[in-house]
Amino acid sequence: MHDEALLIELDGPDDWPGFRGACRSLLAHGADPGAVRWRWPDAQGAVQRGEGVDLFCGPQEQALPAAVLADMAAPGSAGLALPEARLSTLRQACMNRAAGRFELCHRWLARVRAQPGLRLDPLDEDWRSIESLARPVAREIHKMHAFVRFRPTQRQDMPTLHIAWFEPQHHIVRAAAPFFRSRFANMHWAILTQDCSAHWDGHALRFGPGARRSDAPPADAGEALWLTYYASTFNPARLKEQAMLREMPRRYWRNLPESVLISTLVQQARARTGRMLQPH
Repeated sequence: MHDEALLIELDGPDDWPGFRGACRSLLAHGADPGAVRWRWPDAQGAVQRGEGVDLFCGPQEQALPAAVLADMAAPGSAGLALPEARLSTLRQACMNRAAGRFELCHRWLARVRAQPGLRLDPLDEDWRSIESLARPVAREIHKMHAFVRFRPTQRQDMPTLHIAWFEPQHHIVRAAAPFFRSRFANMHWAILTQDCSAHWDGHALRFGPGARRSDAPPADAGEALWLTYYASTFNPARLKEQAMLREMPRRYWRNLPESVLISTLVQQARARTGRMLQPH
């Protein structure tokens, strides 16, 4: 199987444009999805397949770049028209860290090409698998928008750089970063994660390699002011712990400045509620 497979190299683990363009050409040429494998280089240049180093192929094994394959589409070949919602779900599925995600999406696309009626079938097994990959990605993009916290870093003769550390479970940085570009357009900022970093200088959004938590600045006096504000606005009468944990899962707490207060505030709220319910 490995001797006969067509090996396609994407630019990265979330290279949706490369995957989409390559699939368009593969579908136009009637390639068998079962004979196609996908790989990409990591930040250090090591060959990745799934979410680990591919033991069956190395850098010396010839791979066809996805961008080159996209240019090989048959002239005049019709593309596979899909609703925008389906394309969005496919893109999110391709950002999931699960191994085999590109093979799954390619297989579904080939099946839809052969049986157009499948494109809107919500019960199709492959499509349900794609949706199951997309859902946690969509949730995590929302959480990244909500839970990124910037800390200012002064630079000589340059605008203040606001830096944030975030630890996503999936490859969402490129998809989530435009939100921050729009919201903080007048601020120079950088979002660092273990796999990828995003940088905005007021003019261009750039992406770079991953970083370490220690590359982000520590807490400062401004953060202490924020904690004071957070504590003063915390309303124990409106506390719903389970709802709070659904919206703010514990795995995000260590990157939130206010997390140092949450446990204490929750305990105080419980005590106050208990006193209120005691008979007089």
